[in-house]
Amino acid sequence: MTQPTTALYAQRRARLAAQLGEGGIAIVPTAPERPRNRDSDFLYRHDSYFYYLTGFTEPGACLVLAADGTSTLFCQPKDLEREIWDGYRLGPEAAVDALGVQAAHSASALETDLPRLLENRARVWYPFATHAGLAARVEGWLNQVRARVRYGALCPAEQGDLCTLLDEMRLVKDAHELDVMRRAAAISAQAHIRAMQCSARMLRAGEDVREYHLDAELLHEFRRQGSQAVAYNSIVAAGANACVLHYRADAAPVRAGELVLIDAGCELDGYASDITRTFPADGRFTGPQRALYDLVLASQEAAVAATRAGARFNDPHDATVAVLSQGLLDLGLLDRNKVGGVQDVIDSRAYFQFYMHRTGHWLGMDVHDCGSYVEPTEVGQTSQRRDPLSGEAITNRPSRILHPGMVLTIEPGLYVRPAPGVPEQFHHIGIRIEDDAVVTEGGCELITRGVPVDGGEIEALMRG
Repeated sequence: MTQPTTALYAQRRARLAAQLGEGGIAIVPTAPERPRNRDSDFLYRHDSYFYYLTGFTEPGACLVLAADGTSTLFCQPKDLEREIWDGYRLGPEAAVDALGVQAAHSASALETDLPRLLENRARVWYPFATHAGLAARVEGWLNQVRARVRYGALCPAEQGDLCTLLDEMRLVKDAHELDVMRRAAAISAQAHIRAMQCSARMLRAGEDVREYHLDAELLHEFRRQGSQAVAYNSIVAAGANACVLHYRADAAPVRAGELVLIDAGCELDGYASDITRTFPADGRFTGPQRALYDLVLASQEAAVAATRAGARFNDPHDATVAVLSQGLLDLGLLDRNKVGGVQDVIDSRAYFQFYMHRTGHWLGMDVHDCGSYVEPTEVGQTSQRRDPLSGEAITNRPSRILHPGMVLTIEPGLYVRPAPGVPEQFHHIGIRIEDDAVVTEGGCELITRGVPVDGGEIEALMRG
């Protein structure tokens, strides 16, 4: 297991500094604390860009990085009285050695010190549209620089979106990041197993089972194994609720004979995991449930086979859609006499009635991690098409070429709501299967398979 060091974050800062251009300077604030009610805040979570460059998790901080590699941290000062109430603060005096920055000052000095740091710089970089009010603060600092031009000060003439640089850096994970993500995935897999077995055990005992019971099992395992928080609000959807894509765990009953869809993952040391499993509440699939489940699993296997270095980000989705479209015809959810053959289903997007989301997204510090889905070397290659369902004009650009170290989810699904022509035995069945994949030269590494995905293995697990 690798451990983060000040050298790791210093290397990242040096890589970023080299991209700022001559006379460039970057401003990277962390996230603010947010009040939950009159006298308490939401659980604090640092800004991902800031943490990526510093490894520092305290609120009220800001990093300033110059093109020559000089890094200056502004952070909360030591305050023994506040530390009695709110906990330990690192403080500027200790920050230089602890974080490997060149200088550190109290956060209260930001307003006076930053204009001087911006003087005689050619371009100022900061993350656009991620921190409310930051753009206005930058303008205020620049106005202070302009007020000194008669004394020979030069004001930055250009502004750049720092996200464009950091997104590319964060897209390919280093060895430390992959180590943390594998551990997060293992914890989340154990949490899913715990929820599955709890569902079957409680139903066998004749107990009343609710979605929140299973959500509690997830949270227990996340924290028991040392994760700091959920990576996102867990989805625990019983029965027809599984057809609601972003359903939140609530109080609905979990009944024998129905499926349960759980989409949940923990966050560990700043990195997310993201797993979805769908299982029979009492441990045994019905015939229609198993038929749809096996179709979704086959589509995921096709997507996994399409995920490798040199492939495109869209390739797993296209592979999924092809398998699902054929299966929807074979199972009678789509009528061949109305929609035609499999290629017609794909071209017309007739499958969209049952599968309305993409097959994956980037994963990293954020569960929907940063990074362009368009290949930057081919961004100018465009074509036009019209969406067959909405009629909207869409500009196509070549999707991203996958490289080793990129991490994405692979999550096909089917969601069957009652509708004319839809066989009744499939009504209210929602299924999604999601794993986290690290792109490798020859394929991909599924880091979330600590929880079974095969239907028979799930049934065996729940019998135990």
